[in-house]
Amino acid sequence: MGRHFVTLYALIVVTLAAVSWGQDQLIRAYDQRGTIAGDEPGQGALLAIVSTQLHTIAPDARAQWVADLARDSNVDLELLDLQDIAGAPTLARLVRGQRAVMDAANGQTWILEKLADADQVLAFKYTPLPAGRTALEWTLVIVFYAAIALVLMLWLWPLTRDLRELERSTTTFGDRNWRFESSIGPRSQVFGLAQAFRRMAARIDGLITSHKDMSNAMSHEIKTPLARMRFEIEMARVAHEPRKLGEHLDNLNRDIDELNAFVSATLDYAILERAEVALNLAEHDFTHILPAVAESVRRAALTDIDIATHVAPDATRIKCDAHLLETVVRNLLHNAVRYACSRIELSFATQSGEHVMRVDDDGPGIPSADRSRVFESFVQLDRRSGPKSGFGLGLAIVKRTIEWHGGRVSVAASDLGGARFEVRWPAA
Repeated sequence: MGRHFVTLYALIVVTLAAVSWGQDQLIRAYDQRGTIAGDEPGQGALLAIVSTQLHTIAPDARAQWVADLARDSNVDLELLDLQDIAGAPTLARLVRGQRAVMDAANGQTWILEKLADADQVLAFKYTPLPAGRTALEWTLVIVFYAAIALVLMLWLWPLTRDLRELERSTTTFGDRNWRFESSIGPRSQVFGLAQAFRRMAARIDGLITSHKDMSNAMSHEIKTPLARMRFEIEMARVAHEPRKLGEHLDNLNRDIDELNAFVSATLDYAILERAEVALNLAEHDFTHILPAVAESVRRAALTDIDIATHVAPDATRIKCDAHLLETVVRNLLHNAVRYACSRIELSFATQSGEHVMRVDDDGPGIPSADRSRVFESFVQLDRRSGPKSGFGLGLAIVKRTIEWHGGRVSVAASDLGGARFEVRWPAA
């Protein structure tokens, strides 16, 4: 806003200065051509000069001299006898040696001055300027304001054009096209606004896609255990042995646990997708938290995979939302446990103003073509073997959690031979 105001203000000031200068030059040039009459002090000076010169000329030759001067200089001068002047007040001023001014019936004005050595009056006749603006002045005023209007129009036209383009793009997006296409360039005054709309459109499109995936996944993930539960109920009805009945009830309980886990994961992800998430930021000691979480995951996984932790000794006051960051660590470790062969490494350090946490495994790794998909919701890559586990939300939750912390997450090849998940967020 400040830049636009300064630009417009500078343009107006420069235009005013240029037009005022041009107007002044035109008036001066017009004055020099003699079109605009002089003011009364200049006319009085002319009378004084002529009167002084007349004192050096014989009285009988003065009339002819004045007539010759008027003809040669194109100035309306005339030498009159004192008795030719009408009006007692005018005569009284002339007798006292003062100048007198008379308005003629034809619109002219006479300036009269009596000669000191004779009963003669020198008259200078001129037509006064009209009281209002002349046609030239009105023309200059119109040109002046037209120039200002032209500059403002040239300044505002690109802004109006881009605003119309932005309106068209937002209208198209609002018609459920879900694509924000705009040709507004980076030099436009509304480029920042267009970028904000573009980010908003991308965010809305992502939310819509996420909700579609969530709906599809829920229908699939819920339908499968419900079908198994229906089958177990039918089998339990015809079971005659208590042992068989107990097995069916255990299977029902496992299906209920699976549904409960899916609903909990879906709710966690839905919360992170909301725009009003408030982080509970505080300082925490990662030298104790990360090893404890790693040991908890290893025990829960019932596996002999070695999970090694390497935490920087100075990681004792890490500012974050502890609950969300613990979820991030658990999801990354659970994902690594699913694919690792024998070893997982969890490391944490602060580098160049950023907290950096890495989880490496010695599994098969993730193909380059799939690395951009692993953080999408409800996406599960093909496993080497074994039954299906998880719902494809763990890494999506990791991504959204780190984004809420102002950071980013990425995946690459690990030195252990598998995948490396790297999480970064600002230390300040």
